[in-house]
Amino acid sequence: MTTLVLSHASSLAHETPPGHPERIDRIKAVNAVLNAPAFRSVLRKDAPLGTDAHVLLAHSLEHVQRIRGVAPEQGFEYIDTDTVMSLHSLEAALRAVGAATAAVDAVFRGEADNAFCALRPPGHHAEHNRAMGFCFFNQAAIAALYARDRYDAERVAVVDFDVHHGNGTQDIFWSDANSFYGSTHQMPLYPGTGSRSETGVGNIFNAPLRAGDGGEAFRAAFDGVILPALSAFGPDLVVISAGFDAHVRDPLGSLELTEEDFAWATLKLMDIADLHASGRVVSVLEGGYDLQGLAGSVGVHLHALLHGETLAMGPANDNDDDDDEDD
Repeated sequence: MTTLVLSHASSLAHETPPGHPERIDRIKAVNAVLNAPAFRSVLRKDAPLGTDAHVLLAHSLEHVQRIRGVAPEQGFEYIDTDTVMSLHSLEAALRAVGAATAAVDAVFRGEADNAFCALRPPGHHAEHNRAMGFCFFNQAAIAALYARDRYDAERVAVVDFDVHHGNGTQDIFWSDANSFYGSTHQMPLYPGTGSRSETGVGNIFNAPLRAGDGGEAFRAAFDGVILPALSAFGPDLVVISAGFDAHVRDPLGSLELTEEDFAWATLKLMDIADLHASGRVVSVLEGGYDLQGLAGSVGVHLHALLHGETLAMGPANDNDDDDDEDD
């Protein structure tokens, strides 16, 4: 199996204020995993710069103009209390968009079986006309809609296992019957959306979890809600909003997933992609704010994409002290 990993140095240049959870160290941790000997066989490419035309597949022109207009030449510019831009943030966000569209190109042209976009900032909170929750542009939604626009994919799907509900993807897909959104997430939690009653035009499938839920509840939600609906939808492309902040170590949520749960979910989504989408999977990094939990989860996720099997991992150890950034 051929896996493409897209990344770019701009992810290391998108600065946030001291103490902000969406920090440069996240990508340093991810890059350390990507550079491990176990992943020498992956294809590696620098992410191209996304274009306004790509962004406009999912966002309004007003939104694009607003983000460009507030991008600072020095210091920080706060879009809201959580979402902040610095000098290189706009490029980082556009590289994340470019990675998503390049990943779609690769899987539809047969250059790779699947792809992982290892960039920041995340995107799944960005709505059609609003940036929020650390997110400027919604690269998962853009990837799905780009596949429809460029490759005439009839049905496209985004599945999201971030601890936070992807309100932005839901907003963008809400009235689009040919776009599927499925999400497991903690509720109640930021951003306050994601109830089972939020169904769009029958294309939105939310499976909220409660604080303290672990792998058993997560897998039951996937097996009982997300996977049957996704299989019935029959996607031509599966996009994963791969947020790893549902990990038991993560400071921004209270779910208790482990690396094995993320590997299991990845393989389940790959199975459906094999049945309906010629194996085409594009994974986009979203959350994950404990560095050890993030690194371990990315490792098993990438191993699953590359080998189609799980990677045995030891249990998470909450007593490890090698990540004090979130204390």
